[in-house]
Amino acid sequence: MAETDQRNVHDDLVTVELDQDVCVGVGQCELLEGGVFRLDDDEGISTVIGDGRLPRRRAEIVVEKCPSSAISICEEEQQ
Repeated sequence: MAETDQRNVHDDLVTVELDQDVCVGVGQCELLEGGVFRLDDDEGISTVIGDGRLPRRRAEIVVEKCPSSAISICEEEQQ
């Protein structure tokens, strides 16, 4: 049971946010998660597309790899 619980912690869906004022337009996020991020060639910054949801572990990787720290995980409060 503990193994299942541990796996679920990493597989739960989270929402990512991107601060466009901080984004420097490297495009690492789009390279890693092209279904969630899109680099605007005209503006030179990324945007979140769709609902911005990813499995927690994949979201953590994108946050870690963002060179400008513009991406964060939106932690929703549990009720």
